[in-house]
Amino acid sequence: MATVPSVSYSITVRLEVPAGGKAVSLLTHAVESAGGVVTALDVTNAGHEKLRIDVTCAARDTDHAQAIVDQLEAVEGVVIHKVSDRTFLMHLGGKIEMVSKVPLRNRDELSMAYTPGVARVSMAIARNKEDARRLTIKRNTVAVVTDGSAVLGLGNIGPEAALPVMEGKAALFKRFAGIDAWPICLDTQDVDEIVRTVQVIAPGFGGINLEDIGAPRCFEVERRLRELLDIPVFHDDQHGTAICVLAALTNALRVVDKNIENVRITMAGAGAAGYAVLRLLLAAGARNVIVCDYLGAVHKGRDDLDDSLRWMADNTNSEGYAGDLRGAVKDADVFVGVSAPGILTGDDIASMAKDAVVFALANPEPEVSPDDAREHAAVVATGRSDYPNQINNVLAFPGVFRGLLDAQASVVTEEMLLAAAGALAAVVTPEELGPNYIIPSVFHPDVSTAVAAAVRESAGGRARGFTEA
Repeated sequence: MATVPSVSYSITVRLEVPAGGKAVSLLTHAVESAGGVVTALDVTNAGHEKLRIDVTCAARDTDHAQAIVDQLEAVEGVVIHKVSDRTFLMHLGGKIEMVSKVPLRNRDELSMAYTPGVARVSMAIARNKEDARRLTIKRNTVAVVTDGSAVLGLGNIGPEAALPVMEGKAALFKRFAGIDAWPICLDTQDVDEIVRTVQVIAPGFGGINLEDIGAPRCFEVERRLRELLDIPVFHDDQHGTAICVLAALTNALRVVDKNIENVRITMAGAGAAGYAVLRLLLAAGARNVIVCDYLGAVHKGRDDLDDSLRWMADNTNSEGYAGDLRGAVKDADVFVGVSAPGILTGDDIASMAKDAVVFALANPEPEVSPDDAREHAAVVATGRSDYPNQINNVLAFPGVFRGLLDAQASVVTEEMLLAAAGALAAVVTPEELGPNYIIPSVFHPDVSTAVAAAVRESAGGRARGFTEA
């Protein structure tokens, strides 16, 4: 739930008021008295007796939006005609479309773009399949694949409900990296069916972006597709998150003058994101890490460990701590949360080491109140846009895929992820770096190009692939 009015809960109320009197001047007051914020007030029709006005305002949530409408309706002389949710209006008919890159104005152009001229291009590709990267959309196209089982913080809501999110992802690919991406929403959560489906559609794409597939299935899907395909497979919920966390932590530790090799890190969350974040932190030099899930610390003595948890137990928590999250946070230098809302308090953050770093990334409600955390920690980051230091995967995946496609890479390697994180961190200059600016804005013009260049350069060298758990 938003704590302040947000554009994501923005509404436009079409209403009529008497042309004379105080009704118009009372509209803004009515919205503000209900706790909303007026962002626009437009007269759409004027007469001698009545004015038709569109009042656009931001609310905290849907219940608050209704309270604002009720307050407007209570103004004397106001008649409500229509209330529009601006977010739903944006999604009407979908958010993306296919457009032709070539003109089709006459018979000559049609004969080259399609039959008979296209046959020559098809035969050239039949003789050399690699020409598909040069002569088709494959060179710049990514499939955004989901089974709808772990969508945002909404859970297993299915492929149809996942489609608006995948459309948004495709729009971000285009906006930030010029990549043509397309949502592929699968009506199955069977690993074999997912893998086979992606395998047979892969010839039309230059890369596969796995999205919102629940753990532990996502690990096997990714592993098997990496083995089968000759194009890069990237699970954004894992590796995009890991890149952004490492980049932000690199700069946060510079702010507090600590080294990743020496700090004690406590993580909350042992799912897909937590697993990938941990692997990249260890690859970057972290040595002292404790991971907690809903049962407490992950350690070798637990008898409920699956493959990924076993790997975590084998590579972290060397002292065998077996307590809960609160105990693991005590005296830690860094907390990284990719788990659940409200699991820590300000007092828990106060128990951390001096100049602590807190990344509370659960959305929309973080693991600890950012306001409470900021009272005790030196650096605080969240996944939210209404606080400084927003860690958002859009900082990573467009640039990563831009670099992969440009390099015509066939795999994603650990070195590429480390290079992407380093490049993202370096976008923040030493002069800019501070407790409230450890990670650049998603709209910073250098983000995508810097990440792409780093991945492209890494792809040009010899790099090792992932070693799966």
